Amino acid sequence: MKINEKEFEDILKDLKALAAELGATVRFEKGDFKGGYCLLKDSKVIVINKIANLQRKVMILSAALKELGIDQIYLTPKLREIIDEMNEEK
Repeated sequence: MKINEKEFEDILKDLKALAAELGATVRFEKGDFKGGYCLLKDSKVIVINKIANLQRKVMILSAALKELGIDQIYLTPKLREIIDEMNEEK
């Protein structure tokens, strides 16, 4: 699937909303790491390197959401396809 820059911004926004729905906080931080899902004092946190490009941010957030368990949640077919595709590209 070919996705342009503007679409990645919208996808990132949708994925952040989905993370919030699942009770996870998404944080964009600077550092020498890729990012991912973790538990911090009983809080679900997804940390993403803020200097990563949009596609990489979407990939990291998609993988973290998969880890949180989105199989039983309704997602638009397009969003589910993007999440599955991003996890295959890792």
